[in-house]
Amino acid sequence: MSTSSSLSSTPTGTRRRILIVGGGTAGWLTAAYLAKALRLAERPHLEVTVLESPDISVVGVGEGTFPTIRATLQYLGIDEWRFVRETAATFKQGIRFVDWAQTPQVGAHHQFFHPFEAPYYAEDLNLVPYWLLQDPATRAPFAEAMTLQYRVAEAGRAPKRVHEGPYAAPLNYAYHFDALKLARLLGEHARQLGVRHVEGTLNGVARTPTGAIGHIETLQHGRFDADLYIDCTGFRAELISQLPSKPFHSVRDVLFADRALTCKLSTEAPDAVMESCTIATAHEAGWIWDIGLNGSRGLGCVYASSHLSDERAAEILRAHIGPQQAEVALRRIPFEAGYRPQPWVKNCVAIGLSAGFLEPLESTGLVLIEAAVGMLAEMLPHSGPMDAPARRFNELMTARYENIVNFLKLHYCLSQRPEPFWRDNAASSSIPERLAEFLEQWTLRPPGRFDFVLDTETFAFFNYQYILYGMGFQTDLSAARADFAETAQAEKLFAKIRRFGDRALTDLPSHRSLIQQIHALSSQSRVRPAVNALSA
Repeated sequence: MSTSSSLSSTPTGTRRRILIVGGGTAGWLTAAYLAKALRLAERPHLEVTVLESPDISVVGVGEGTFPTIRATLQYLGIDEWRFVRETAATFKQGIRFVDWAQTPQVGAHHQFFHPFEAPYYAEDLNLVPYWLLQDPATRAPFAEAMTLQYRVAEAGRAPKRVHEGPYAAPLNYAYHFDALKLARLLGEHARQLGVRHVEGTLNGVARTPTGAIGHIETLQHGRFDADLYIDCTGFRAELISQLPSKPFHSVRDVLFADRALTCKLSTEAPDAVMESCTIATAHEAGWIWDIGLNGSRGLGCVYASSHLSDERAAEILRAHIGPQQAEVALRRIPFEAGYRPQPWVKNCVAIGLSAGFLEPLESTGLVLIEAAVGMLAEMLPHSGPMDAPARRFNELMTARYENIVNFLKLHYCLSQRPEPFWRDNAASSSIPERLAEFLEQWTLRPPGRFDFVLDTETFAFFNYQYILYGMGFQTDLSAARADFAETAQAEKLFAKIRRFGDRALTDLPSHRSLIQQIHALSSQSRVRPAVNALSA
């Protein structure tokens, strides 16, 4: 089999092969997406194979996603209710941040909400300046004032009803899911789309004189040849690390966290409120995620080893869990925040953890997999060399990583907490230049859509607004107060958002009720879409 730098440079009629090394979410999502995009079942000359090691397991502690996952699952042709049932999934409407802005006091915790729903938009009036000009002592929190999703999530309501169409809803949403179960579902679906699955252990990577991968060796099956190799081997990066490329780019000087302690707990009482958001609770040197699945909870303590010992991190996580399950086993996961500036080198593309990882905050891991495989499917040439698309792929992925770094840093650098970890995060020396420039501008105006190039962004300008104003950032518009004279109209719109919220609390089921209804239905008996009563 040819090992040239073109997927389609082999003679007509010769099988063209893509080999994905590694399973898990990255490997199987990549396989399913490519099988769909390349119409694998209709093209017998194409072959996509997943080589999955039987010795490496995926730990399903619970993972959060971004709303883009809905479009991805729908594109793949996976029934939404099947996905919910088979991955222990729940709905996610955003993130509740607790104790990030200030150290908690006895009986008092500062918190804010980052919803997925964009702020209410009126063509003739931007509400953000009017919120900024209100009295900070009496105005509603930014997310509550700007969208009804804050109240829906806080009340334990779901973002949709069981009769609404697949992946459609009156409110934007994503999911929490068990990563092990998602990999299993994606694997089954990928095989139905024509992907070949081989269990085997990678034992060697042979390179050509040009620096490309010539072939790989496995313990069980010997040699594998392919035109394109995709590295989904996680932090080990067993393929891409063998190729000549720019060194891994660490962002440890910006994002200090480098470890996570994780565990999985059984769910409490079946009548307890089922949260439809990730809860991110800050501690002295990092934060704890709390993700509710159907039947369990996934928790993780993220921290910087430069500021906190492993023993102290375990104490913090066990205190958060509480005495009822304090002896649960903890799993420590070290990581280096950063990315590969060249995830596509010659005939090898790294996707997932092998390409980079920043930290679990804001659930960007799966988003980066989606972005990478979407670009790969579109950029992969039908003939000729792959050098040019590889360069463009690398440019876009690098820009996306850099922009996510800025967004994640925003959560840390605005904190008023006094602990060394938080003060070091607020130091100007640790804030990227582009973010520092934006923060200076945003003292006089709110973030806007022209601040960002959407093709390289994961987060929109309004995501920045939710974090900025949730953390208490001050944008001073007092000098322009006379330019915002439509106060009465703005108040009517704020009242309209509150009325929509009242209606949603009446119309939407509880989150737990929706999950129970989904599990009670089979995909065959699913009720067809109905008119969206909240869209009026």
